[in-house]
Amino acid sequence: MKDLKYLAAYSIPVVAVIGLIYRDIWSFLTPVYAFGLIPIMEVILAEDPSNLTETEVSSKKNNLLFDLLLYLNLPLVYGIILYFLYSLSWANYTTAELIGLSFSVGIVLGGNGINVAHELGHRRRKWENILGKLLLLPALYMHFYIEHNFGHHKNAATAEDPASARYNQSVYAFWVRSMFYQYLNAWRIQNKLLKRNKDGFFSIKNDMLWYTIFQLGYLVAVYLIFGKIALFVAISIAVTAAVLLETINYIEHYGLSRKKLESGRYERVQKIHSWNSNHVLGRIMLYELTRHSDHHYKASKKYQLLDCHEESPQMPYGYPTSMMLSLIPPLWFRIMNKRIPVEMRL
Repeated sequence: MKDLKYLAAYSIPVVAVIGLIYRDIWSFLTPVYAFGLIPIMEVILAEDPSNLTETEVSSKKNNLLFDLLLYLNLPLVYGIILYFLYSLSWANYTTAELIGLSFSVGIVLGGNGINVAHELGHRRRKWENILGKLLLLPALYMHFYIEHNFGHHKNAATAEDPASARYNQSVYAFWVRSMFYQYLNAWRIQNKLLKRNKDGFFSIKNDMLWYTIFQLGYLVAVYLIFGKIALFVAISIAVTAAVLLETINYIEHYGLSRKKLESGRYERVQKIHSWNSNHVLGRIMLYELTRHSDHHYKASKKYQLLDCHEESPQMPYGYPTSMMLSLIPPLWFRIMNKRIPVEMRL
């Protein structure tokens, strides 16, 4: 029964469905729940720094339940998005309802879409990678698969990584820089892979080209099937999800840097180069993403097995709470800057 705690990650889609059904003020229930009630509950609930025993690791490592909990997000996320887009033709939403529900569905796509895609993108089985890419499609963020796996995990906590926030950089400046340069980096990485294999730009192996086609095809299909308003809503949902992702990226490595060695290369990513949190609710809702140091130490390690390390820097609050604090830069800097050793500031 204890393993079923990850069902709590489905609470955000459930809350979004409530908003879609009852509308009116309920349209804003999801952002209130995700960034209001959850942070409050994080403060109330105790942290849990405990790790699994060797016996527990052995029993959980290949337990199909943990994988199914990820896979079920695919029909759930697509079902909510498609229902919302379809409902635009008959529901007569008010402007306020459209705004609230677009934010709500975008939060679902960010939390249960992109976040799960991140986990599946690190798996070794190709078909799981494909499921991850499908979850990135409605977020128009398929390039994340290439840049994150081949860029971020190599360059995290260095000046070369756009997804690592600089010391004293605001989250708003980070959004622009990270989104723009991650996309460019994905193309650079793709071109290097093509050249290495002596393949041309229009090769079937050019994944970035395929991602562009698929995403444009998705938007065209939305427009043709559901109409012009639905197209704007679909883009709004995607932007909301992307901003949610980049806010998480911002807090994960904020201000932390790796040492540059005499050889010109950086030291290996250590457990001190990511911000972590043992606040229980955030851990569960984000499929243990908050144990970020262990994830970087071994990216293919499944979420249910991730460990807490004493030497890893700990956030004073959970990830959802920290995301909200980051939106007020002076407050964020006041809380976080003093926690970063001078010699580690990026």
